[in-house]
Amino acid sequence: MQETAPTDQLFQSFKNLNILIVGDVMIDRYIIGHVKRISPEAPVPVVELQKVENRLGGAANVALNVLAMGANPILCSMIGNDEDGSIFLDILPQYQLSTEGILSSLNRKTTVKSRILAQNQQLLRIDSEDTHDLSAEDEEKLLLHVKHILDSRDIHAILFQDYNKGVLSASIIRAIILEAKKRDIPTAVDPKDKNFWAYKHVTLFKPNLKEIRSQLKDPVNTTIDSLKETAEKVFQKLENKITLITLSEKGLYIDNRLQHYLVDTLPRQIADVCGAGDTVISVATIAMALGVDIKTIAALANLAGGQVCERVGVVPVNPEQLQMEFKTLTFPS
Repeated sequence: MQETAPTDQLFQSFKNLNILIVGDVMIDRYIIGHVKRISPEAPVPVVELQKVENRLGGAANVALNVLAMGANPILCSMIGNDEDGSIFLDILPQYQLSTEGILSSLNRKTTVKSRILAQNQQLLRIDSEDTHDLSAEDEEKLLLHVKHILDSRDIHAILFQDYNKGVLSASIIRAIILEAKKRDIPTAVDPKDKNFWAYKHVTLFKPNLKEIRSQLKDPVNTTIDSLKETAEKVFQKLENKITLITLSEKGLYIDNRLQHYLVDTLPRQIADVCGAGDTVISVATIAMALGVDIKTIAALANLAGGQVCERVGVVPVNPEQLQMEFKTLTFPS
């Protein structure tokens, strides 16, 4: 069992961390209304608009999770020089997030995912986005900005949050990991398919089961032997230090070649799985930044990911609930 004092000390230590988050940011827009009838024009529901909510999504949701845990997130990304970009910049301070790391580009639009909801059900989603890589000029601006932040702040970890929207090109990934290695800063990534294997020498690599299955020819099962073999393939390709594979309702697997654990989820009432991956990588990264053992990383990340699935919508972790659950947790052996 985890003792109270060490747990309290661990959670207090999160407040000393500065986490640089680089990746694709977006607006999660919720168009909320009520359906009373079907349109006479087509067999579709007529939504009577009640309100529109703009929330932070993508790498910005990762920043919210880091902030919720008490650490200090520095969010670095590129948005469009457009109306939605202005809305995004206006939202950040409302959540106590700085705009210092956000750059604007004339060459792309701000990513917006609009969800039309009625009677607590999603009827439709509309995506407005560019997915091409940054231009050479924008890429240089972003890299210079990242280096400026690294020069001016004491950064304890760099977290890449990749949604295949173009901010994290292979060249940007290589350049930032090289800077991190020069400065002895640990790195973590939640990868996506386009640049899945571009994160060579990253410290912590966190794919989910579906992603890793799509990248390997051999089958990947949720047995510990299969997962250990899969992690070894990742180590050989990326030369990373920690592989963490999320397994949805079956928990997660973590491996650093010296130790490995398959961690089950707690029984929960699942309401919505959106944003769980963001929470897992956020909590795993700040735990890694403290240098804790992989058992603790796995336990915290697993609890946090399960917790946010109990609430509807993309929401950050509740640190008080996480601390309470962590105190009573029996660690895997």
